[in-house]
Amino acid sequence: MTQFTDLGLSQPVLQALDMKGYNEPTPIQAQAIPRVLEGRDLLGIAQTGTGKTAAFMLPSIDRLRDADKQTPFKSCRMLVLAPTRELAGQIAESAKDYGALAGLKVHSIVGGTSVNKDRNKLHRGTDILVATPGRLLDLIDQKAFRLDGVEILVLDEADQMLDLGFIHALRRISELVPDDRQTLFFSATMPKQIQELVGKYCRNPVKVSVTPESTTAERIDQYLFMVQQDEKQTLLELVLSERHKVPGKFERVLIFARTKHGCDRIVKKLGQAGIPANAIHGNKSQPQRERALDEFKRAKTPILIATDVAARGIDIPGVSHVINYELPNVPEQYVHRIGRTARAGKDGIAIAFCAEDERDYLKDIRKKTDAEFERLPLPDNFRAVVEGVGPTKREQKPRLAKPKVRPTGNAGAKKPKPKQKHPARKGKPEGAGQGGKPSGRPGGNRNRNRNRNRPRSGR
Repeated sequence: MTQFTDLGLSQPVLQALDMKGYNEPTPIQAQAIPRVLEGRDLLGIAQTGTGKTAAFMLPSIDRLRDADKQTPFKSCRMLVLAPTRELAGQIAESAKDYGALAGLKVHSIVGGTSVNKDRNKLHRGTDILVATPGRLLDLIDQKAFRLDGVEILVLDEADQMLDLGFIHALRRISELVPDDRQTLFFSATMPKQIQELVGKYCRNPVKVSVTPESTTAERIDQYLFMVQQDEKQTLLELVLSERHKVPGKFERVLIFARTKHGCDRIVKKLGQAGIPANAIHGNKSQPQRERALDEFKRAKTPILIATDVAARGIDIPGVSHVINYELPNVPEQYVHRIGRTARAGKDGIAIAFCAEDERDYLKDIRKKTDAEFERLPLPDNFRAVVEGVGPTKREQKPRLAKPKVRPTGNAGAKKPKPKQKHPARKGKPEGAGQGGKPSGRPGGNRNRNRNRNRPRSGR
């Protein structure tokens, strides 16, 4: 059995791994680390949750230590590009853990935070920078950062960055980094359309692939509900409230929807059903996203609704279930979604809700991933529950009948109508004008009548 000590890593890195309790490398780590230590460009393909971050970060930390160069002013020695804020934050956290004894500075910059704070913290440069492409280019355009000091360039989840429209940003960045850099590509999938990009970025890269592309994790049991689109919310409430049993015990449940508004709608309706949940998507501010993730990690709010922005950015070992409330229209995205469970050697459960208009998506997922779904039955009397004639979704307290008040005193007497202070008037009230009720002013009605008969002057 291969150990980390067999891969040629330095003692400070091995001590950091020992402090985290890591002894045996994953297959992608065992194959990639020696090649990266040699200085080779690398294309790594492995299913999500197999330790790709350590596969490029551990040997890169050693190479930076061996080079023994000073931190460049307003630049970095290692640049890691990530598609989402959450993934960038987690990579930076891992880099700090792995390099705790190496004496390297690590920073991360992402969109949605203060540009001025990013500018200040990078003024003196850093050894390792983890960034989203948009925020990095913002600082470059402001002349607050340069890329002429980059020795190692890493693109994590490269295919996702292309899907999110970062192709032009990546081309700009590739023109700004030195030509003699080391380039590392890592992803769970590698579509054909980015092979050309790999050829432009890398020089004779070695390819490391430990599993076939687009295969799903072997430790994930996959289940399927066939349900109408307008019935999904009711089914979700019954499942999460455990009124309809599904396999596995709920610890943390990650639910994927296709749109931002869809996430917010699900959270709102779950809240109305007494089931607390948080949402994370592109319209949320960075503090909101961080707070939702923190509550999810601590299981304070163990239900998180997310768009695909979180499919590559959530690395939490305690995710027991992934529910695809809506199936993705890109089959590779399904791989990344369900890969949020069964992490760190644990088993996981994935449940898909499939409506009639999503059958083609399901067919593409099955064809691309060879996934085998076990069909689950809908709850008993489910149609009646949806239509509101069966058992209610929530246990409601019975309404108490209002007590009848027995009349006392003159029981049959009619109550006098209350006098209206300002009765509605229709037309002139009776008695208006001559003979009417005095107005209370001296000569008030008399003067009014006299003025009424006076001829008007022409204008």
